[in-house]
Amino acid sequence: MTYADIVLDLINNDDRYMIMTSENRAAFRNLPPLIKNNFIDTGITEQTMIGMAAGLALRGRVPIVHALATFLTMRAFEFIRTDVGIANLPVKIVGAVPGFLSDGNGPTHQAIEDVSIMRGIPPMNVFCPADEEDMLKGLMSVFTHPAPFYIRYNPTKAIVEHSKFEIGKAEVFGKGTDVAILVYGFLFREAFKAKEILESKGVSVRLINIRTPKPIDEETVLKTVDECKLIVTLEDHFITGGLYTILAEVLLRNRKTANVLPFALMNKWFKPGLLNDVLEYEGFTAQQIANKIFNKLKIEH
Repeated sequence: MTYADIVLDLINNDDRYMIMTSENRAAFRNLPPLIKNNFIDTGITEQTMIGMAAGLALRGRVPIVHALATFLTMRAFEFIRTDVGIANLPVKIVGAVPGFLSDGNGPTHQAIEDVSIMRGIPPMNVFCPADEEDMLKGLMSVFTHPAPFYIRYNPTKAIVEHSKFEIGKAEVFGKGTDVAILVYGFLFREAFKAKEILESKGVSVRLINIRTPKPIDEETVLKTVDECKLIVTLEDHFITGGLYTILAEVLLRNRKTANVLPFALMNKWFKPGLLNDVLEYEGFTAQQIANKIFNKLKIEH
């Protein structure tokens, strides 16, 4: 089962669904001839595409729009906020190559504030799958949800088997109480490997896959904070407005505090390069994450 397979099944079962793109067909290259009138490519016109999607949604259709994440969330932001958000329309916004997945692209193509600005739109929900399997497990729930959704498209291969998806529920790996790693999206892979490195030195680790940063699984976050000595947030996003900020909001709302170690882009864009080189240069490999946690815990490694 692929992304295109899921979309095709969706349209075959419900003609309301429309696939739209602004010249970004990577996820469904062979799909357009199969869905014909349910497909629209507007060209490199993200704002126009969102405006058209809103119009279609007002007429009972459910548009799923595709473009590079940086251009969808920034170039078309006013249209998403005003045309989709204010009207609370069921438009699904799929952003390609978000975060570090844009690897060789420079700052203009780096979507590293997308979670922050999308979750700031009141009715907008946000889905950041850990990998392709996680994404495919969640797509039907997200696509059929009545609210607008922003999706960080993630085609990377899974290194674990994921549990059943539920909007607003995090996925928990392990019951460790020394360290909890909270992560969303592509960096789940590095977090899982870091968990293994830490556990090899006797550190008990709990890994939380924050599948939907909005709605956040507040119950799981608070339980984790109560039970774990160190909370690590890990994200390929600016530190402002992403997971670190979401955690702070949850803690403040519940009059709690925690010992928190954040991994995020500290108010700078990342240096373009091959993906593994980007991770190494910016300090986001599993070993670098584990080493920083060891240092925080004052454990020899």
